[in-house]
Amino acid sequence: MAKLIRESFAAVETKAEELSRYFYGVLFSISPDARELFPITMATQRNRLLRALVYVVQMVDRSDELTTFLGQLGRDHRKFDVLGRHYDAVGVALIAALKRFLKDDWTPEAEDAWITAYGVISKCMREAAGKEIGPAWWKATVVEHRRASRDVAVIRVRTEQPLPYRAGGYVSVEVPQRPRMWRYFSPATAPHDDGTMEFHVRAVRGGWVSRAIVHHTRVGDVWRLGPSLGALSVHHTESRPLLMVGGGTGIAPLLALLDDMSRWKRNPPVHLFFGGREPEDLYALDDLRGLTVTCPWLTVTPVTEEGTITGGDRGTLAMAVTQRGGWKDRDVYVAGSPAMIRATIAKLLAAGTDLARIKYDPFTLD
Repeated sequence: MAKLIRESFAAVETKAEELSRYFYGVLFSISPDARELFPITMATQRNRLLRALVYVVQMVDRSDELTTFLGQLGRDHRKFDVLGRHYDAVGVALIAALKRFLKDDWTPEAEDAWITAYGVISKCMREAAGKEIGPAWWKATVVEHRRASRDVAVIRVRTEQPLPYRAGGYVSVEVPQRPRMWRYFSPATAPHDDGTMEFHVRAVRGGWVSRAIVHHTRVGDVWRLGPSLGALSVHHTESRPLLMVGGGTGIAPLLALLDDMSRWKRNPPVHLFFGGREPEDLYALDDLRGLTVTCPWLTVTPVTEEGTITGGDRGTLAMAVTQRGGWKDRDVYVAGSPAMIRATIAKLLAAGTDLARIKYDPFTLD
């Protein structure tokens, strides 16, 4: 089944954008009320579907990881008020889209494989959602908003009820300026007893939500936060040395991990590479260097593609990391843009790092 799914998906991957458009057309045709679950503009949502499909295809024969991911996704979808009939409609639309674009490659065997796979996906998500007894979303009030650089803002919010999350994870966020446009962001701090969480957001070109957060968020705004997601975590019994690679605001989940680790009695050695195009992009470098003073187990190397920083490396993160060594003895955590994550992982694999030791989340950037 895994072989059939990978081969059939590879055959339509170049037409993924068209497939996604057709999928949503069928979905809204057979389930008109599902349209209300999505924002007016569908561009980001279509990209999210494709990334989800790619991730599921990659993990189709890694049942434990896939079940964990789908369970998180099912719990997260409770905030949309998704009903059982919506899952059924999604299955019909997915099969219809694949059949249309695979054409002669849509064999009975491929159809059976995809129907079986979607049955597993739907079952895992429904069961996880059904077992969840916590809130579908949490209300959070903005208590601080400051600009860390030209296009990056640091926002602190406080939830009315504790939102259980692990350092290194991420949550979906809806802001009042962009209703129904949920986006994923990683808290930059470990959980605090007072319910505060800190987010680092970059205003990206064409980013409806990110630009609204950076330029228009005000203290007192009320956000909605979805449940915690993600696979990045470091257990306090960890003894293996760690390599962390963060690009831009992708440093946020790594900052949360370091915040958590700074409270431990014993820590493994950590080498963190923090990169950006220009020195200004390394907005959290002073805080990281301050952390090295109180955390002797932490080493920080700044990396810029243009311009220089004292004690830093020049080039892409992928190049800088692998030029310093193979890191075969380390567990690796990578966070940043999808392109940076792909490039860094490719370089590390070529240098001999075991894929099983590389951890990253695929949905932290929209």
